[in-house]
Amino acid sequence: MTSEEKVEQIFRICEDRKALDIVVLDVRKLTLITDFFLICHGTSRIHIDAIVDHISRNLKAWDESFRIEGTEVGGWVMIDCGDVLVNVFSQEEREYYGLERLWGDAEAVALAESSS
Repeated sequence: MTSEEKVEQIFRICEDRKALDIVVLDVRKLTLITDFFLICHGTSRIHIDAIVDHISRNLKAWDESFRIEGTEVGGWVMIDCGDVLVNVFSQEEREYYGLERLWGDAEAVALAESSS
């Protein structure tokens, strides 16, 4: 699976779990650490956990290696899939850390929301 396919699939998974304000940034021209950032937020700790759990179950099904950080804290969970870094925030943490601002030179990737 290419990084483009992977980030699109993860985008759809986030939609399935009703993640809010999903943003995909293409950072390939800015860093070597990853190809894409996917940033979203949930409405509560339970919502964040549901989003992260759904992503991790699908990654396992695809036989993708990944690492999860921040599950004890709950306000920001990062899933490192190598070529895609998924950041699931609480709304407050997302506003505080402002990854979209920090990576403002990155190209935003337009992925159409599904109609489901």
